[in-house]
Amino acid sequence: MKYPCMSIDVEKIRHNAVTVSRLLAASGLRFVAVNKATCGHPEVARAMLEGDPLAVADSRIENLRRLRESGYKGETVLLRAPSPSRCAEAVEVVDTSLVSEVAIAAALGEAARARGKEHKVILMVDLGDRREGVLPEDTPDVARAVASIPGVRLAGIGTNLACYGAVIPTREKMEELLEVKEKVEEAVGFPLERVSGGNSANIPLVLRGEMPRGITELRLGESVILGTEAAERTLIPGCFGDAFTLHAEAIEVITKPSMPSGKIGQDAFGEVPVFVDRGNRKRAILAIGRQDVDPDGLTPIDKGVTVLGASSDHLICDVEDAEEDVKVGSVLSFVPNYSALLRLATSPYVEKVVKKP
Repeated sequence: MKYPCMSIDVEKIRHNAVTVSRLLAASGLRFVAVNKATCGHPEVARAMLEGDPLAVADSRIENLRRLRESGYKGETVLLRAPSPSRCAEAVEVVDTSLVSEVAIAAALGEAARARGKEHKVILMVDLGDRREGVLPEDTPDVARAVASIPGVRLAGIGTNLACYGAVIPTREKMEELLEVKEKVEEAVGFPLERVSGGNSANIPLVLRGEMPRGITELRLGESVILGTEAAERTLIPGCFGDAFTLHAEAIEVITKPSMPSGKIGQDAFGEVPVFVDRGNRKRAILAIGRQDVDPDGLTPIDKGVTVLGASSDHLICDVEDAEEDVKVGSVLSFVPNYSALLRLATSPYVEKVVKKP
C-alpha cells in the first residue's frame, strides 16, 4: 500500500446513515446527504443513500457532476450559490440551489429557460450566524421577487447556523424560521414545500425532542460520515465515529530536545509557536503535512502517540511513550475530525482506499 492514505469504511457510513435517518423520522424530518467533506466521493455518497435521503448535496458543481457520472439519478442540491459565471453550468447537473440573491436566482432562471428546464431554489434566511442569507424582515419581499422569475421555482426557505458565527441552533431559532415561512407564503400566495432547518449542529435539538414540527429537513454531512453532531462534536448514540482513518509512514525517528534552540520567530504559517520543555523525547516525523491535513484535527489510534504539530509537508509526533516500537517505516494511524477530513479528501497526495466488506 502507498502512504499516506485514508481508508474509508463504507459499511460504517451506511450504518450511520440508517441510524440518523431513523432518529430524524421520529421528529418528522428527513435529511439531505451532504458529501462535500469527502470531495464528493461517489462510494461515500452511495453509502449515505442507505438512509434514504431526499437528495445528495455538495458545495461544488464539479463534485455533483462526478456524482451524476457515477450513475446517481436522484435530486442534487448545490449548497453554495453558484457564481453568476457558473449558473449555466449549475443547471446542467443541479436540481436545487440554495440562494440568497435575486440576481443569482435570475441567472439560474435564464440558464434553465435556455435548456427548457425549471430550476428549484431554496431561499436562505440569516437567523444570526452572519453567513449567507436574507435578513428575516426582508425575506418576504425577496421571496416575492424570486418567485416571479421565469424558469425558477421557489421550493422553500432554509437557514444555516453554527458554521461562521458559531450560533447554536435552538428551538427559538427554528420557530423564528417557521414564522418567516408563514410570512413568505402570504407574500408569494402559495405554500412552500420545504423548510431546510440547518445542519449537523441541529442534531442535539432532535435528540432532546425540541425540533418544532414544520421543519421538513436537515442538511447532514458530519453526523452521517463522522457520526458526530456539529455543536459540541459528541458522538451520536448508535453511530460510528471512525469511518475514516489516516495512515502515514515515519521517515525519521530520533530522540531530540523538546525545546527548539535559538531565537524564536514566526513559523512557516506566520504564527509564533509556544513550546513546553519536557526534556529529550523520541520523535517521529511522518510524510504528511498541513498541505494535506489539519494536524489539530487528528486523534492518534496508536496508544502513547501525541501529535506535536506540522509544517507544510511534515507531521511531528511524540512517540516516547508509544506502546509499539516506532521506527523508520512504521505506519501510524489517526482518526480525523471534520477539518482534517476536508483536507485529506481534497489532497491529491493522499490515496483514498475504500475498505471492502
